Amino acid sequence: MPTGTPAFRTGLLYMALNLVVTCAYAGNFGWRHAQHTSSGPVGPGMLTLSAVSVAVLAVSGFLGGRLAYRYGFRVADETAQAEGYRTAGRPTGTAGPGARP
Repeated sequence: MPTGTPAFRTGLLYMALNLVVTCAYAGNFGWRHAQHTSSGPVGPGMLTLSAVSVAVLAVSGFLGGRLAYRYGFRVADETAQAEGYRTAGRPTGTAGPGARP
């Protein structure tokens, strides 16, 4: 991914948001674990941290989709992706029923 491009900036933001969410979930777990002995309701701070974490995770998911579907950055290469479009018993490149020659 070339630096200085919109895709690179999106990737950096995507990475940063994922790190923030991971730390927030770990902190929330520790916070809740420290108070697991109390039988009272979950505090508003814990609920707020959970809600903010889910919202940030949603933004991160949007950015991940943008990286994959708009900018074309994927984990698998084109050959590996093509395997998902092959039908059983038909070699790659063979026309299916109703295809024109």
